[in-house]
Amino acid sequence: MQRILALVILVGLLGVFAFLFLKPRGNPNLDPAQGARLALGRPDAPVTVVDFSNYLCPHCRDHSEKVLPRLMAEYVETGKVRYVFRDFPFPGQANVVRAGEAAACAADQNRYLDYHQALFRDPSWGNLSGEALDRYLTGLAGQLGLDERAFGDCLASGKHRDEVLADQKLANDLGLTGTPSFFIAGERYTGYMDYARWKELLDKALGQ
Repeated sequence: MQRILALVILVGLLGVFAFLFLKPRGNPNLDPAQGARLALGRPDAPVTVVDFSNYLCPHCRDHSEKVLPRLMAEYVETGKVRYVFRDFPFPGQANVVRAGEAAACAADQNRYLDYHQALFRDPSWGNLSGEALDRYLTGLAGQLGLDERAFGDCLASGKHRDEVLADQKLANDLGLTGTPSFFIAGERYTGYMDYARWKELLDKALGQ
């Protein structure tokens, strides 16, 4: 019994050690906005926000539905904030990678934000894969009024896959372990924040 207890304690201590010393720490010299491909707002806005999201993350969905529209209206469209979107699919989430590719294809038709938010509204596509997933993603583009043929060709080409995977690598290199994760004027925040908290942080960054 004592031997089992000692083994349990040892395993626990090893787990704590791994968490404290082996967890991703991230490279502090990396710029989370580097090479931004999907961004809204003035390029020279005084504050930049970088949003690392996952299309099957419930808290990311909450942010997209409850907070993002107000941020767009009150900070991005008024020229105060440049908002950069990044994809952060987790290992094994091929469908989230594909959704990120689809959103980039929507961006090619200047409809990124509409498609981005539509993916969050109905996460049932998370159970799909392969051709069934592609049909859903292309059909969603058609529902939003995009050129469905051009969208389908874009998705089939895989032209944006490396970009999504580059976002994933950047997130890992930054030491991010969860979504949503945000950088506001270079400061990192993880998890859902309500609009009041966002307003507090953005106004502080803007010197208001």
